[in-house]
Amino acid sequence: MAFFLQQILKDTAQEIAAAKKVLSLADLKRMVGDAPPVRSFRSALGKGFGIIAEVKRRSPSAGDMPKKNFDQAPAAYAKSPIVRAVSVLTNSTHFGMGIKELQRIRELVPQPVLRKDFLIKAYQIYEARAFGADAVLLMANVLDRDEMERLFGLARELGMDVLFEAHTKAEIESIPEGAGIYGINSRKFKAAKQSFVAKMVNGRDLSVELETFSLIQHVPKKSIKIAESGLKPDGIREVARMGYDAVLVGTSLLKASEGVENMLRQFEDAIHSSIAAPADA
Repeated sequence: MAFFLQQILKDTAQEIAAAKKVLSLADLKRMVGDAPPVRSFRSALGKGFGIIAEVKRRSPSAGDMPKKNFDQAPAAYAKSPIVRAVSVLTNSTHFGMGIKELQRIRELVPQPVLRKDFLIKAYQIYEARAFGADAVLLMANVLDRDEMERLFGLARELGMDVLFEAHTKAEIESIPEGAGIYGINSRKFKAAKQSFVAKMVNGRDLSVELETFSLIQHVPKKSIKIAESGLKPDGIREVARMGYDAVLVGTSLLKASEGVENMLRQFEDAIHSSIAAPADA
């Protein structure tokens, strides 16, 4: 496992320990009963090719998101016809967010909300539902099969959908049976003991490998397939042609110099063009 990912997981364990001092597992279980009803993440993704739009204050690879874009994003996502769901990064140490941000954003958007984080403990699954998450992300490069099985079962018991994320064929094969939503992430984690910073060359983020999306051929055909990381409007036609059902987009929207709404319109135009184009074009 890359050094940087190991550090994130160490920091995540510390965040969990701190959260437990404020809310016990018993507290969360009581809160689950008062949480708003689940909005179906899976059903939303079945409404035609679209976007899972992300909210985060910063990222290790791209740095801080412009405050204006961060502040405007929920309202822009709420009214966009192509945003099928909203992803909220709740990792505090590396992404500047928290579980209460998810609760706040869920009240601002009509779409299902995904808790995106480094989820490693049952506590975080209960926490996600207690604060209003409709779905959670489980990462196959972080969890082994037994751990994924256990957290998957708990999420389903609480009514939430699960997006399983993979970067390799082996990781796809480790995902439990019964999984219905697969995400292929093109982001690379550097092994070096250094800051995880995107290296930009001619506008391209070299911390992503877009060729990774070809792994879709190893994903169960009847599953919902999500392309994650590094995508801009000009990449939509290709991933749609490959068979993806949606793209998860964060930095491209939140760092857009023209603003979130204008970038969403570019994605909308790209989606409409890809749908209109002949399959073999």
